[in-house]
Amino acid sequence: MTEQGSREFVQSLARGLSVIRAFDATHPVLTLSEVAQRAEMTRAAARRFLHTLVELGYVRESGRDFALTPRVLELGHSYLSALSLPDIVHPHLERLSRQVDESVSAAVLDGSDIVYISRVPTRRIMSVGITIGTRFPAHATSMGRVLLAHAEDPGEALTGSLARVTPTTVTDPRALARELERIREQGYALVDGELEEGVRSVAAPIRGRGGRVVAAVNVSTAASRVDLERLTGEHLPALRDATHAIDAELALV
Repeated sequence: MTEQGSREFVQSLARGLSVIRAFDATHPVLTLSEVAQRAEMTRAAARRFLHTLVELGYVRESGRDFALTPRVLELGHSYLSALSLPDIVHPHLERLSRQVDESVSAAVLDGSDIVYISRVPTRRIMSVGITIGTRFPAHATSMGRVLLAHAEDPGEALTGSLARVTPTTVTDPRALARELERIREQGYALVDGELEEGVRSVAAPIRGRGGRVVAAVNVSTAASRVDLERLTGEHLPALRDATHAIDAELALV
């Protein structure tokens, strides 16, 4: 027995949802006839559903035209509110990883360290394994620098001793402060061989409600495989598209 044929299936609810789905980014305003056509129902049925949605506040009517109201966001708010940050981020990381064919991660700041909250590896490029909960010194990582650049109080990262992880790791607090200022201006961080020699990465911030930076996402790769021009010219735009999509989803939570 198909789902539509089961006794538990409520056809009127399904048809009402199809009316809502008739509207999209390219069809934000529709006439009655257009709704009926896109929802694959008669004009009479479309009229009943539209006027019900108008009464409930999910659709507004202006002359012959109909459009969704912001109240439709309530339909997804409960689901989004129940999701944790990793739940929201991970599907975007999976898409980004497939697009650039590289390992992609997300992390948050905890003191002077970053903590990984989500990761999609494609190949192992570091000598240490990275899993959820792995910690690295923030000053030596691209995600850490993005988070430090937008932190209200960078704390020890700018006042304490900075560990030299590789020969090229920035260990001068003043030099790091200048780098963080540059990151704030350009909107991303690039680290080349400072956490592990031969590994480079680019990171961008994730912003929650109000524009506050709550996490960062990076694309990491082997220096022998991806040069800096390709990292910033191809991978960075894809990374920014992903973080903007995450930002838009977090704005609804």
